Amino acid sequence: MARPVIAIVGRPNVGKSTIFNRIIGDRLAIVEDKPGITRDRLYGTAEWAGKSFSIIDTGGIEIDGEDEIMKSVRMQAELAIAEADVIIFMVDAKIGITHADEEVAQMLYRSKKPIVLAVNKVDNEGRQDEVYEFYSLGFGEPIAISGSHGIGIGDLLEAATELLPEPKDDEYDDDVIKVALIGRPNVGKSSLVNALLGEERVIVSNIAGTTRDAIDTPFEVDGQKYVLIDTAGMRKRGKVYENTEKYSVMRAMKAIERADVALIVINGEEGIIDQDKHIAGYAHEAGKASIFVVNKWDAVEKDEKTMQNFTASIRDEFLFMTYAPIEYLSAKTKLRLHKLIPVINYVSEQHALRIATHLLNDVVSDAVSMNPTPTDKGKRLRINYVTQVATKPPTIVCFVNHPELMHFSYARYLENKIRAAFNFEGTPVRIFSRKKSDQD
Repeated sequence: MARPVIAIVGRPNVGKSTIFNRIIGDRLAIVEDKPGITRDRLYGTAEWAGKSFSIIDTGGIEIDGEDEIMKSVRMQAELAIAEADVIIFMVDAKIGITHADEEVAQMLYRSKKPIVLAVNKVDNEGRQDEVYEFYSLGFGEPIAISGSHGIGIGDLLEAATELLPEPKDDEYDDDVIKVALIGRPNVGKSSLVNALLGEERVIVSNIAGTTRDAIDTPFEVDGQKYVLIDTAGMRKRGKVYENTEKYSVMRAMKAIERADVALIVINGEEGIIDQDKHIAGYAHEAGKASIFVVNKWDAVEKDEKTMQNFTASIRDEFLFMTYAPIEYLSAKTKLRLHKLIPVINYVSEQHALRIATHLLNDVVSDAVSMNPTPTDKGKRLRINYVTQVATKPPTIVCFVNHPELMHFSYARYLENKIRAAFNFEGTPVRIFSRKKSDQD
């Protein structure tokens, strides 16, 4: 089910990133946010009043900026506006309405999207009167907020989420495996789509995707139905788009949201760069089954250790995704292409795997016996009961006496023991701690 999208836009220095961080980090129930994986993130996922949504933080819009960086920022903002279901237009109470604000307003009028006007930096009651001048922008009642003090964030989110559409159900049966091809430009995503569809495949039809930057292609192999979600087609609007890392992430996020399995395509000729890590990080954070696909392997000069060394590089650079299998192939020559579909099937099964509660508790009990739970100030973590509460990804809850004692390192230890017992190859495993109540 695709989440609706809220975009935060405005001229530079009005406090958009502060509000973005508040929304994904403080006042909301965060669905999943792991710091350190994708530090330059543009997207967040959050929940407010029972509504889950994606939120986009954009760079400040400089309408008249002509240098390449400002053109890039403006284009990113335009893309975010096009993608968004609701737009938060942010202005600055201290500065008042500027020419740049009016230019951004004109851009938003043309979008015909629902707009919530947020007046930031209303840090005290003395500034309340300064809010009223912003009525003249034509977006109805301004909402006074303060990013630095956390004032008015709830009112802002209440207004924005009320305008969100209901999440859209995918039009595919549950047994269809939805596969997103993600990666930076020029890694060969389109060639891989063509190669997969060109070998004894039954192409059902071509259907325009739910977003303008994706094409869904259903096909069938040995009775199993798939949908390829290809983001490679959105590559037409100038070099500045292709060279902007955050734009690649924006394209990938929509596809990841709808997919069961993410194929993280890497250019074998060029090796791994930071942009690959950022894009892969989003698949991990979204809880999707994932496969590293090293394309253009035919063009790589090889000796007996080339694949081994490349694998070591992937494991070193993607420490947070050691569970993801790696496939080496060439979309151009079809080298090793036949191995990809079976791996897609396998990681999809692992992603949906459910383990019986008694088996999980046996494994965790053995793990605790081998490595006792941590202590702090005389208190020891006690794990009373473990159960799997969800699939896609497998999500496990540990009912404990003191959840704060479940250190990250010990949760990782339990995850490794659970993987050793049940595999879960190709999928993240989420482990949460909850306090055991007297009624449990």
